[in-house]
Amino acid sequence: MKTRSDWTPARWLRIVLPTVVIVIWFVAGSLGGPTFGKLSGVSSNDQAAFLPASAESTAVQDWQKRFTDSQAVPAIVVVQSDSAIPPSDLASFAVLGAKLGDVTGVQAPESGQSTSVAGPIPSQDGRAVEFIVPVADTNNVKTVVADLRSVLKSELPSGTQGWVTGPAGLTADLVNAFGGIDGILLLVAVGAVFVILLLVYRALLLPVLVLLTSVFALCAAILVVYLFALWGWIKLSGQSQGILSILVIGAATDYSLLLVARYRESLEHDESRWTAIVKAWRAAFEPILASGATVILALLCLLFSDLNSNKSLGPIAAIGIVFSLLSALTLLPTLLAVFGRAAFWPFRPKYAGGEHAHDHKHEGTERVAGLEGFRGVWRRVGLLIAHRPRVTWIVSFVVLVACAFGLTQLKANGVEQTALVLTQSDAVDGQKVLAKHFDAGSGAPVVIIAKEADGDAVLAAAKKNDGISAATLYAGNVRPAQPGQSAPPPVVKDGRVLIQATLKAQPDSAAAEQVVRDLRRDLPSAVSGAGPGVLVGGATAIALDTNDTAQRDLLRIIPIVLLVILLVLMLLLRSILAPVLLIGSVVLSYAAALGVSALVFDHLFRFPGADASVPLFGFVFLVALGVDYNIFLMTRVREESLRLGTRPGILRGLGMTGSVITSAGVVLAATFAALAVIPILFLVQIAFIVAFGVLLDTVLVRSLLVPAVSYDVGRAIWWPSKLWRAPGHSV
Repeated sequence: MKTRSDWTPARWLRIVLPTVVIVIWFVAGSLGGPTFGKLSGVSSNDQAAFLPASAESTAVQDWQKRFTDSQAVPAIVVVQSDSAIPPSDLASFAVLGAKLGDVTGVQAPESGQSTSVAGPIPSQDGRAVEFIVPVADTNNVKTVVADLRSVLKSELPSGTQGWVTGPAGLTADLVNAFGGIDGILLLVAVGAVFVILLLVYRALLLPVLVLLTSVFALCAAILVVYLFALWGWIKLSGQSQGILSILVIGAATDYSLLLVARYRESLEHDESRWTAIVKAWRAAFEPILASGATVILALLCLLFSDLNSNKSLGPIAAIGIVFSLLSALTLLPTLLAVFGRAAFWPFRPKYAGGEHAHDHKHEGTERVAGLEGFRGVWRRVGLLIAHRPRVTWIVSFVVLVACAFGLTQLKANGVEQTALVLTQSDAVDGQKVLAKHFDAGSGAPVVIIAKEADGDAVLAAAKKNDGISAATLYAGNVRPAQPGQSAPPPVVKDGRVLIQATLKAQPDSAAAEQVVRDLRRDLPSAVSGAGPGVLVGGATAIALDTNDTAQRDLLRIIPIVLLVILLVLMLLLRSILAPVLLIGSVVLSYAAALGVSALVFDHLFRFPGADASVPLFGFVFLVALGVDYNIFLMTRVREESLRLGTRPGILRGLGMTGSVITSAGVVLAATFAALAVIPILFLVQIAFIVAFGVLLDTVLVRSLLVPAVSYDVGRAIWWPSKLWRAPGHSV
């Protein structure tokens, strides 16, 4: 008599059900695939767009819109001469300024003006001139800057060199660096996964089936994310776009590996491929669903962030994990059922005739309960844990703690915008030339909002700051007063005036940020009466507020993520002690990975620092994904413990999951490492932290620390569940 697990669907169902599932996914893929190239059109890399409404620099931006309708981003064109530029040559440079102003996308001149471009402005040393070019077409900054560079190259006087820098130039180079996200990143990630799968399975068709599962999941996720961004429901950035692709490919492949391992195991005990896939699906469903739910919930905890870039990444990445789950639990089992044992060709699993038929095959000379049937590395690891569990976990713990001491070297207080792009950048080179001949902060002034009655006092106080080279009350788009003329009256909006202060330091430097902090501290003393005081904003303040908000997010979100994951583990394992130990292990693993990464960043790669969001993103990905592997391990350990007892169950669970979890870790590490092909400092750092952390978690934490601690604790690991009190289970 057939049991429910031996169920084989009717012939018509074996044809109709797979056809429907495959067609649905192919439709999703055909709709989502073409949107890959469209994502850049709905994404933004504007740092200001991701600040919370409560930030002081956000309030200043709102005030700025009242003073001018223009949302132009300034491009600074700097021209350096091999020799001193005589005043008589400035007329020829004025011709260059006019041609720069004629570029499509540059703000049109106002009535009475021949051009909107300010300049040529000669440097004090007479070796350079600069132009301030307002770029009005902010949606196509990359194109406008490219055109400005073309004009500059063709119109430069002999004996001079020119660069396009400033906020617009830096933004354009940043967008160019993100250009490989749509193609190169995905190609490298898929290629790396395909090679690893070939080595793991030594099969030709199976890697294709697994990658199809991942790619279709990504296509469906991209389609939903694109629509949500188009409708304005989420804010998409280049970094979110890159992380989405990597996360979906890696997670879907990991879930697929667990299902494939169960399927291969079932094929050895069940002759029918349909019976085998049903058994495999039932066995893999709970750990895959729990793992996916854990990652989704951890990512959604980013919604508690005050920084909109973090907040938006949560639902974007969660959408990716949802489709990774759906594809691994629907499309892949369908494909495996259709192809059966042929999917593993040329090394097809053979039907051996019964459950646990090979328990004693390849058994070593030393018999240890739970290790029957294992040989090779996982038998040796199991013997080590069985004979010396306490020594094993203590040594592992000490190694991780030693690695974590590298955290003292971590510099995650933000970096200069000129350090974000790791390849050659015309804007970065131009910024260095600009700082050599002019005040480095020209073109990106500090913006101060004050009450009209306090305008002169606040202006005087701002000029006293040693980091400010000049400050003026905003008088609209009028020419500056000539010597002997009175200054034009300032523009007043709703009883407020706007002050523009030029920084001596580079606008995105630590020195410039300190000037903003000093102004925010000192200027309120110049304000009279009650009511709203002085507000200090601008590009430097935006960077400062972004870093400060990211650091607050780290302290807020980490406890929330840990609590959510702890509750999920308690529900899954029906235990309190085991989840607490697992959470402790992944936190220690994260600290060790971040510590080693800090040392590598400082002493090997010589990075200037790290974005303040790097530790948070590293935490969310490593803790959530690290728990994934512990879920894969401990759900199998619990299953085997119910049958064999706790300590034999730990050894058998480790042996049964060792290869698949190690393979999954290598795949995930390789996919995140692919982020390093995008020459953006933030993505390269995330790539290393997560790739190294996943390998550390897979090789040391999941293979040695967790099973050794569990073996040492014994049956109490399941406290207070029934398994802890199970009769006959003395270990």
